[in-house]
Amino acid sequence: MKFFIDTANLDQIREAQDLGILDGVTTNPSLMAKEGISGKDAINAHYKTICEIVDGDISAEVLSTTYEEMIAEGEELAKIHKNIVVKIPMIKDGVKAMKYFADKGIRTNCTLIFSAGQALIAAKAGASYVSPFLGRLDDISVDGMNLIEEIRIIFDNYLFDCEILAASIRSPMHIINCAKLGADVVTSPLPSILNLMNHPLTDKGLAQFVEDAKKMK
Repeated sequence: MKFFIDTANLDQIREAQDLGILDGVTTNPSLMAKEGISGKDAINAHYKTICEIVDGDISAEVLSTTYEEMIAEGEELAKIHKNIVVKIPMIKDGVKAMKYFADKGIRTNCTLIFSAGQALIAAKAGASYVSPFLGRLDDISVDGMNLIEEIRIIFDNYLFDCEILAASIRSPMHIINCAKLGADVVTSPLPSILNLMNHPLTDKGLAQFVEDAKKMK
């Protein structure tokens, strides 16, 4: 399973990259704004910087919602770097845009997926990734893991060349459950990734090793 980090913070991206397990980055206008980045030129420059840090797929989201505007914006984003994947919302014009980009050889990530039907339509349109939002489903008392399972079955049935990118990750258990169900990618805030390494028995065992090493000296 691939690990992406969901942020626009360069320090966090570098920290994840230094772990040696990072495969890509996803970000969005909200995450850009959180870092004080606004305006097309500044946003595009930030995407370029991220691409220089991480040698993997970088999802860059369009800000428009009409077909013509998404095409123009997506083509500009794709020119920033070969690793850019254009992030498109699951709307009617977005589906048309994904088909256009697929025909042009430009990879896309269909975002805001909340049903298996949406994922199926995106895959049919030629999306490279679909991004089901698990945490937001949990927020309305819907089990997001059922959605991952449904999409996995459908994609395996028809051998779609489209990866399941589990998004809106809220905890390490989200990541573990996605791995068990066969999600191709998880995109997560850094703390959830780091917490995968933690276990009290590891801490206890290490403390004992350290104490025993002191005695040997």
